[in-house]
Order: sequence, then structure tokens, then C-alpha cells
Amino acid sequence: MKKYIFTVVIAALASADIHAQAIQPAPRLVVNITIDQLRTDYIEHFSPLYSPDGFKKLLGQGRVYEAASYPFAPLDMASSIASIVTGSTPHYNNIVGCQWLDRETLRTVSCTDDERYGVSPSKLATSTIGDELKVATRGTALVYSVATDKAAAVMAGGHAADAAFWINDKTGRFTSSDYYSGASKTVLKAFHSANPSYNADNDAVEKLSEACVEGMAMGKDDITDMLSITLSAKVKDITNWQTDMEIAYIKLDKTIANIISNIESKVGQGKALFVITSTGYTNDQPVDYQKYNIPSGTFYINRTANLLNMYLSAIYGQAQYVETCYHNQIYLDHKLIEQKRLSINELKSRSKELLVQTAGVRSVSDSPYSTSVSGDLVIEVAPGWQLVNEDNHEQLTSRAAFVPFPIIFYGASTVAGKISEPASVDRIAPTIAKAIRIRAPNACSSAPLH
Repeated sequence: MKKYIFTVVIAALASADIHAQAIQPAPRLVVNITIDQLRTDYIEHFSPLYSPDGFKKLLGQGRVYEAASYPFAPLDMASSIASIVTGSTPHYNNIVGCQWLDRETLRTVSCTDDERYGVSPSKLATSTIGDELKVATRGTALVYSVATDKAAAVMAGGHAADAAFWINDKTGRFTSSDYYSGASKTVLKAFHSANPSYNADNDAVEKLSEACVEGMAMGKDDITDMLSITLSAKVKDITNWQTDMEIAYIKLDKTIANIISNIESKVGQGKALFVITSTGYTNDQPVDYQKYNIPSGTFYINRTANLLNMYLSAIYGQAQYVETCYHNQIYLDHKLIEQKRLSINELKSRSKELLVQTAGVRSVSDSPYSTSVSGDLVIEVAPGWQLVNEDNHEQLTSRAAFVPFPIIFYGASTVAGKISEPASVDRIAPTIAKAIRIRAPNACSSAPLH
């Protein structure tokens, strides 16, 4: 009997020990790194030239989801980052891009425009992972965001961030907004005193990010903090693809290595969770396809909008049914249509019938987003064709090419490995939430990646 009791006690103690080992402490600092226009194929192409502490460390010691994608299109800096931090799509978070057309004024607005503060995340319609961290810790967690781009910094920071920093286009120096706490001014003042001059590039973002960690003592206690960093893999003026991209990715590798080593030295080995992904798109340089006999052409959306209005006027009576066009979208006049007691769905159907017959148009669909931030009809231009708006001098080249990029988790208690199954970016936020034991953002319905 005693032997039986002794065996049961030993088994219980062993079980408790295994359970204790399984419960790992939450990371003290989450470092959410988004790299604009990062591509897996370029990472791999230049891999022999990297140091052991940058991409090689991430790919070798991190949990790498090799087949990442976004659950919507098109993508840009703002819509991509908003999706990462909210775990949702523009259908919920309302960030369809860096800019869109305000339906009331028919003027372009920025995703960061704010009447009171000038710049704020007020147009972001849902909570972010940083916001939920603030809520869970009753405001005690520190949340900072650094980028060269204003939209990237503000979207990544979320509503409750202590500060978001970006480069002022006029001065070339980091700035912030009065929307954020006074701590932002203290951090910037100290940074500018230590760095009187700097280039507006990845190196500057790295230095200010590290200044936030050091100056605000991020990751120094058991309350998880969050730092969002936006870097860039973009080369502005490519003269020689091999040379220019090689230099860019070698520099990027060094920047990542510096960020990881410096933060781990301050916070502690294994106490920071690094999350790395891409904005999932590339801004390719314009190509003259006609020169190489590749099918292409020019689709003039302003002329098409005028033609559509003439077509609708012939059916429903003379009026201005089409208010305007912006990007690849057509805006119908809802007030006029309502006054005439016409069916908006019928007008859309009629419009699609005409538009789909136009040269260069691949398809026409209803906008999947709120009409407050998008038009009524979305035109998909055939690949290789250029969309031109002569009214605002906008030019867009259509490409349906796939951009390969990864999602990488490194540090803390992350189990290394390579996962080939598809992984959607909207699953990053719930994965971070699970790691730091808080709720996922309020519009996030996706499951964690692990």
C-alpha cells in the first residue's frame, strides 16, 4: 500500500513538474517588425552574403511560415500594416489604403488625417494588438512605433500607443503628433541631442527604436511591452538590379541583426518575441510592354466614367449619375439616385454591363468595403495595361503577379521550424495575443498560427 502511495505521489510530482515546464513566462517585449516590399526570393538569392545574426538567425532559429499571404487586395503600406495589427481586413478596420476619396467632399484624404490633432489613428475603425495590450494592463504596458513613413508608424502604433514616430517630409527629421503622450517629446528630444544629423532610412529607424527601448526602459519588468518597427526593402532608383538589390538586402540584414542583438542585450536572451513579415506587395518600375510586343494598352478611367454617365443618362434621363472616379473605382451619386427613386443595384448592374465591354477591363465588381472609404464599382484592369486618370494625372500599371514572403516568429519560447502550409497575415495578431495572454483585437476572427 505504501509503495502504491509513493508511486502515485511521484507520478503527481512528475506531472506537476512537466506542467510547470510547459507554462512559460510571457515575453517582456514584443518587437513587431514589418518590412515594406520584402520578398522571399530576394532573401534567398542573397543568402550567401548575410551575417550569421540577421536573416540566417531568423530562418535557422525562428518559426518560419514560408507561404504567407494577405486575405485581400490591393495592398499598400497602410492597409497591410493595419491588417497585421488588427488581425482583420479593410472591411472591418476601414483602412483601404494610405489615401482614399472622401465621398462627402470628393477630396482625397489620408488615413492619418485628424481635424483636432492633424495626425492620429482615428480613422482606424477597430482595436489593434497594442491597444488590447494597453487594455489588459490597464495602461501600464509601453507601446511605441517607429517608421520613416507616417501611415506605417501611426497604423502600427494603434489608438493607445504612447507614441508613434515618423520622418517629416519637409525637415527630413523624426516627428510625432500631439495626439500622443508627452513622453514622445522626451524621447525625441533625447534622440535628436544624441543624433544631430541622420539619414531618413532603416538605420535611423533602428537607432530611434533602440532609443525607445533604452530611454523608456521597455521590457524591464514582467509587464509585456510592444515596439513596432517598419523597415524598407525598397530600392528607389534601380540602375542595376543585381547590384542595387544586393546592397539593399545586405544592409537590411545588418539592420535586423543589430536590432535583435541590441534588444536582446537590453531585455535579456529569450525574453523578447520578434515577429517579422512583409507588406506583401512591390512597386515595380513602369515597363513599356508594347516595345516587346507584349499585350498591353491604356485604360482611361476618366473617359470611361464620362461614357458611363452618358449611357445611364440615355436610360434614366439626363443627369450626373457618376460623381467621380478615383484609382480604379467609380463613384455613383447616391443622393441623385435616391431622389429619382431609382434602384442603386439596377444602376450598378447596368454599369457593369457597359464597363465590362470596355477594352482593357478584365472584370467589374461591387466594392467589398464601406462606401465611406471606397467607390461603388471596382474595375480590374487586364495585366500589363496601364490605368490613367487624366483629371488628376494618376497612372497605375496592373500586375497580378504573386509576391512571396514569410511570417517569422523568433525568440521567447518560440519553437523553431519551417511550415509550408499557407498562413494568412491576419493570424499574426491572435498569435501574439496568445503568446502574451491577452484578448485578440476586437475585429479579429482568425485563429492563432501556433
